[in-house]
Amino acid sequence: MDVVILVVSFAIILSGAELFTNGIEWFGRKLELAEGAVGSVLAAVGTALPETMIPFIAIIFGGGVAASEVGVGAILGAPFMLSTLAMFVTGAAVLLMRKRRANREALVVNPGVLGHDMAYFAVAYAIAVGAALLPVDLVLPRQLTAIVLLGIYGWYVLGHLRAQAAEEAQLAPLRFHRLDRRGPAHPEPPRLRIVSLQVLVALACIIGGAWGFVQGVEDMSRSFGLNGTLLALIVAPIATELPEKLNSVIWVRQGKDTLAMGNITGAMVFQSAIPTSIGLVFAPQIWSASSAGIAFASAGITFLSSAAIVLPMLLRRRLDGRALLVGGVFYLVYLAVVIATLAGGHA
Repeated sequence: MDVVILVVSFAIILSGAELFTNGIEWFGRKLELAEGAVGSVLAAVGTALPETMIPFIAIIFGGGVAASEVGVGAILGAPFMLSTLAMFVTGAAVLLMRKRRANREALVVNPGVLGHDMAYFAVAYAIAVGAALLPVDLVLPRQLTAIVLLGIYGWYVLGHLRAQAAEEAQLAPLRFHRLDRRGPAHPEPPRLRIVSLQVLVALACIIGGAWGFVQGVEDMSRSFGLNGTLLALIVAPIATELPEKLNSVIWVRQGKDTLAMGNITGAMVFQSAIPTSIGLVFAPQIWSASSAGIAFASAGITFLSSAAIVLPMLLRRRLDGRALLVGGVFYLVYLAVVIATLAGGHA
């Protein structure tokens, strides 16, 4: 039964991701937004909702230290997955589809835009993780840090929204266009209301499918007797990061590399600011490296993996699929460390 739930949930997420990528492009076109804003802000926030819900529910509605620990693990697990596994999956997709891509293994992206995203991520995440190094009883500084993080993210979003839209590219027909009986027929642009409806339906599919997938993963984890920390750090984020991974693969297949990478880097900025603020405000005493050492160790891997991908890109002023595969190496290293630590009873 758990396998059936996983398969059905995955199909729902996949359908939602396809509807979302199509709808969010039209949404950005209707609002006259730059491609970077569509990928790094609209798509990133939309697909980050499933993994954001886990710590929000665990910390605020779960109650107790155990629930808060799961929430903190999920908060830290999201940037880790994005900087490692999501990068690896995107790179693998580029290599697997290189024969049908105009630029083969190369990703057509603006290194400056991606570097801009990753700079915001590095600053915000360093501030959030730095707050975990404070003494446990210092609650107010942690809560003030949350305000700073929210300000950083607001400034980041404002910068993307101010960017000028490039020359309009041809978009695939809106999937829901035919449902709008009173609107103009294709190839005329669809009305904003039908575009918004498709985006909302897609998000509902993504969130609902992710919730079902997480439930299935949790049930299977209990069946196999997996540790709760391992579930929060490794297993659950794999499920909840599926929307970002699938969206990026879809855009890679279509040759829209800026959207594919911006979806990941924008989600990393979001995860470094919004969910961490939830932990800092509602679980300040749990947001501590001393009480959740194995969880906060993932932050170090996140920084290393990000640097290994971004710094060479900035130096070479280009990015290819093979460079993204290094994320998989860092993921396996941390997975081995977590399993070894939990086996030793030190989690």
